[in-house]
Amino acid sequence: MNERERWLDSPRNVTRLVSALYALCAALLVADLFYDKQTHFAFEAWFGFFAVFGFVAYVFIVLSAKALRRLIRRPEDYYEHRGPGKRDA
Repeated sequence: MNERERWLDSPRNVTRLVSALYALCAALLVADLFYDKQTHFAFEAWFGFFAVFGFVAYVFIVLSAKALRRLIRRPEDYYEHRGPGKRDA
């Protein structure tokens, strides 16, 4: 069966999409210079604070999820050791 190629199957389009995302992030970072922030704490007014904070939070979430996966991981045959139709009481 010949499947139709999707627009994200082309590496050129993926490169364009990533470049557009980088450009958008850069534009938002530059926009941080041109508006007055109403902050509760002084460090919130630093240039790029929320960009850095968001990136650090994202990295923390990913790394903590990797650590949590080690704690709650089950063996590959976890559901196979019971016979078909058998349930735990």
